[in-house]
Amino acid sequence: RSLRRQGMQVTVVPAQTSAAEVLALKPDGVFLSNGPADPAALKYAVDNIRTLLGRAPLMGICLGHQLLGLALGGRTYRLKFGHHGCNHPVMNLQTRKVEVTSQNHNFAVDAESLDKRTVEITHMNLNDQTIEGLRCCDRPAFSVQYHPEAAPGPHDPYYLFARFRDLILKRA
Repeated sequence: RSLRRQGMQVTVVPAQTSAAEVLALKPDGVFLSNGPADPAALKYAVDNIRTLLGRAPLMGICLGHQLLGLALGGRTYRLKFGHHGCNHPVMNLQTRKVEVTSQNHNFAVDAESLDKRTVEITHMNLNDQTIEGLRCCDRPAFSVQYHPEAAPGPHDPYYLFARFRDLILKRA
């Protein structure tokens, strides 16, 4: 719904769809959705995302964020307690505004494992300082750890879907 509100046409494919099959659909952009799993166990998804990087704009949320982090050379780790429920404060490091977020995950991207020359950390969890967002500096790709579609703010995260639309329009 959030993508359609931005005027996008959405085609859903199964998680194990290959990058070649996705590219054959000639997508304007690829959205990496949430889902249950240890991201490090999903090697096929990481490999597919590496293939897609630079071929189409990418946006990831939750598990999609973790998988993008892995595809960009980072590592993930299991949180001691996980982040669950709403009202998790997240700082947007670009605007310095605090967003109210909804979350449901047990893993996080390790900040120290990312190459700071090619990956920018864009959002930070104010409770435990884990990464809540990242942006690829040399290709059109970004992600957030939380669920912007859940809208706990209730309008705080809608700019992310507009940003994705803008990435797509710049590539057109």
